[in-house]
Amino acid sequence: MNPIENTPETDTGNTVAFRRPRARDGKRIWEIARDSRVLDVNSPYAYVLWSQDFSETSIVAEIDGDVVGFVTGYRRPTAPDTLMVWQVAVDDAQRGKKIARRMLCELFEHCAPAGVVAINTTISPDNEASQRLFAGAARALGLRFTREPFFSADLFLDSHQPEDLYLLTPAAAAE
Repeated sequence: MNPIENTPETDTGNTVAFRRPRARDGKRIWEIARDSRVLDVNSPYAYVLWSQDFSETSIVAEIDGDVVGFVTGYRRPTAPDTLMVWQVAVDDAQRGKKIARRMLCELFEHCAPAGVVAINTTISPDNEASQRLFAGAARALGLRFTREPFFSADLFLDSHQPEDLYLLTPAAAAE
C-alpha cells in the first residue's frame, strides 16, 4: 500500500493532516474513544497494539500535531478486497467539520492500490450519526450503500443493541 501522506486540508479553518497511526498514538486514540460516549471502548493496550499492527488499514487526523480523530480498520480475512472499519471517532472540539468522512475517504484511497474496493462496518440501529457518516462517505467515494442484519443482540453479554452490517460497494456490484 502507498503511505498515507500528510495531506493538509484547510476548509475547517485549521490545517488537518492525515497519517497512519503509530503506537505512541494509542493513548490519545483511547481518550477520544472514551470521550465519545458512544463507542464500545477497548483497553488502552488494544489501541496501542492496533496502532502498531493495523496501521496500514487505519488513519489518524492531526491539527497542529495533536491527534483529533481516528479510524481503525482491517482487511477482512475472508474478503481481503474489503476494509472492515472497526471504530471512527473525532474529538468533541472538532466535530461537525467533516473530519470523520474525510478520514474514511483518505483511508479508502490509501487502501485502494492494494486491492481494496469496498468498505464494511457495523452500526447499531439507533446510531443515526454513524449511518449518515457512512452514507456520506459512500456518496463521496461513488460507492453503493446498503444494509443487512448482522449480529443479533443475544450474541452480546450486556444490553448491547444488535449490529447491522453496512456495505459500501462498487456501483457495478449492484447490477
